[in-house]
Amino acid sequence: MSLEARKSSAASRVQRSVRSRIPLARVPQPTQDRMTPTWRQARPRRISDSLAVSQAQNSGGWFVAGVSADVPAAKSITRTIAGREVVFWRDTDGSLVAGPGACPHLGALLDGCAVADGTLLCRWHGYPLSPRGDRTWSPFRAYDDGVLIWVGLPVDGETPTSRPALPPRPPLDRSLSAVVSIRGICEPQDVIANRLDPWHGAWFHPYSFSHLVVDDKASDKKVLAVDVTFRLGRTWGVPVRAEFFCPDARTIVMLIVEGEGARSVVETHATPVGLDEQGRPITIITEATIAYSPRAGFKVATAMASMIRPAMRKTAKRLWVDDLVYAERRYRLRQRGEFPG
Repeated sequence: MSLEARKSSAASRVQRSVRSRIPLARVPQPTQDRMTPTWRQARPRRISDSLAVSQAQNSGGWFVAGVSADVPAAKSITRTIAGREVVFWRDTDGSLVAGPGACPHLGALLDGCAVADGTLLCRWHGYPLSPRGDRTWSPFRAYDDGVLIWVGLPVDGETPTSRPALPPRPPLDRSLSAVVSIRGICEPQDVIANRLDPWHGAWFHPYSFSHLVVDDKASDKKVLAVDVTFRLGRTWGVPVRAEFFCPDARTIVMLIVEGEGARSVVETHATPVGLDEQGRPITIITEATIAYSPRAGFKVATAMASMIRPAMRKTAKRLWVDDLVYAERRYRLRQRGEFPG
């Protein structure tokens, strides 16, 4: 090999090495007048067909009720889920307990009650409630997946299951997770429909996404395969391939399958709460971002989790401020019988 050839080969190896270490790509953000419209691909019928498939799945009566860290070791919290008051606390082994949120004695809300040796003591009179229940009070199914807490309630048309249908997740002990919650006037299906329309991503959220293309050959009514660049400014981004799918009727997941952060997931859970004063449905959107990378530098990021999580939450919340406009608008149009498709 000539000297020039050896120099060229060495330069190529250096370039490949740099690319493997730095996932950034120079992908200038196009202005909207140079972007390809996506409305032809985002057909209302196509989205509604995928939504119908998602809504036909059995959720087993499971609802996301908050973040694992919401439930302390020695005190109870309450949530309203699907119109029911639900109390949560922890047993002596740390496992999650859930049940009706009203004390069977005189109906006190069981929020902020002391827990001693796994037994909840009602704040009003110290009425004890065991995790195993008794003739006056029966616990619900409960599950803590390490990031979120779930409660299993009786739901018409849903066959109870022992555990919620969790999507594939990266190893939590080597991941960085952040959760945001936002309240909307809509139904869970409006939240799911928003994410079953990935074509709006680059147009509606240009600060976060660009160069978004749905791979039709790799997609069907259950899975949408998407190539997209996560924006890190107007010039640089991180191209990845992701898949959107619904493990149950109230959850949609974006799983990174290729590129930087492969195995990372963004889980969006839609939990119905009840009705507001005007009789409109309230839904809590809980989005868990579980980021993962095998890179050595990612260990540093996980060690700095407390500093990074606020930025992750800010990014997720900004997206959902916009997407909630989409979901609430969809609900209002449906109520007026004006929604296309």
